Amino acid sequence: MALSEELAGLLVIIALAGVGILGAVVVVMQIRLSALRKAYASALDPSRREDLFQAVERQAGDLTSLREDVHVVHSNTERLRDLLRGAVSRVGVVRYDAFEDMGGALSFSAALLDEHGNGMVISAINGRTETRTYAKAIVDHQSEHNLSAEELQAIDQAKAGITGEKPGKRRGRRAS
Repeated sequence: MALSEELAGLLVIIALAGVGILGAVVVVMQIRLSALRKAYASALDPSRREDLFQAVERQAGDLTSLREDVHVVHSNTERLRDLLRGAVSRVGVVRYDAFEDMGGALSFSAALLDEHGNGMVISAINGRTETRTYAKAIVDHQSEHNLSAEELQAIDQAKAGITGEKPGKRRGRRAS
């Protein structure tokens, strides 16, 4: 069974076309393999001699460690929030003249409260010859002691988050 020249020529052309197509496929596969090698190399730590499975295992361990660290930070944050709830975070200050013959608003009442309204009010009454200071316990924005109007105003300021009188409302002389 001999092949005719025409059939042999046709088979050679088909074979050459197949070789060309396979060559193009090899070039495309080489380009894809090169891109895959780059991606593979970037996923691995170059200072370590590890394969992809070791890298994935290391990443999983790092992720577990990171989750544990986040849990520790979360519990510490909750503990700090609990501590801050009892810290002085609301302050109100009222300055006033306790006596008509005294000027300069040297007397004051200051409310120092936590976020639950617990703390104290400190009042200093300034007179000509002496200053008297009082401290009264505050629980839930109230006291078992009688409170002056200025002390109540300081508590209201602290409750509202106002930290004192606005500038320009001071009475009396300015120091020169």
